[in-house]
Amino acid sequence: MKRLFLTTISLIFFACGNNAQNKTVTKPEIANADPVEVPAENGMEKAYFASGCFWCVEAVYESVKGVEESISGYAGGHTKNPTYEQSNTGRTGHAESVEIIYDPNVVSFETLVRVYFGSQNPTQVNGQGPDRGSQYRSIIFYQNQEQKQTIEKVKAEVAKDYNKPIAAEVLPFQKFWVAEDYHQDYERNHLENPYIRSVSIPRINKFKKKFPELLKENAH
Repeated sequence: MKRLFLTTISLIFFACGNNAQNKTVTKPEIANADPVEVPAENGMEKAYFASGCFWCVEAVYESVKGVEESISGYAGGHTKNPTYEQSNTGRTGHAESVEIIYDPNVVSFETLVRVYFGSQNPTQVNGQGPDRGSQYRSIIFYQNQEQKQTIEKVKAEVAKDYNKPIAAEVLPFQKFWVAEDYHQDYERNHLENPYIRSVSIPRINKFKKKFPELLKENAH
């Protein structure tokens, strides 16, 4: 019991953030806005997802073939230039998110959506694992109607495997705010961190076991 208690305390203390709040929900003007489409650059496209702590999500997507880079940041809220400390209060409306830069000739948007649902508990509301609060809520952002239809199709398929509703919001993309430098590649650079060892690595290993055909040869 003592070991279990200490482990629980450790996970809480070393979670991606400790100030989880449940007060903020997506504002109607954001949910009903027209999506912003991000133009491709040098043949590379961008996609945006929120699924709990961005340290975990960034590492998952960086292991996928066709993904050039995964960047941690904030999206889905109403505050300009949010900081980590502000977002972590749950009052900015933003969720910890990732920007995925990918080659559509290698990996499709639909596959990225399947990775999204397959690398989390899709029924957990306002969080993943020990990270709780609206800043950790699940969101898939679409940039056009074709992407929205793809998301809804995959979401409906995934829902058949669960007895609880799928928690992910489907929102029109507006803007992505890049997080502070020290958050980038956090899992790769901080393997000694108890949260990374106890939460991030088990999550990515579970994903790798589920989708071995999608992994890069050098996936960490």
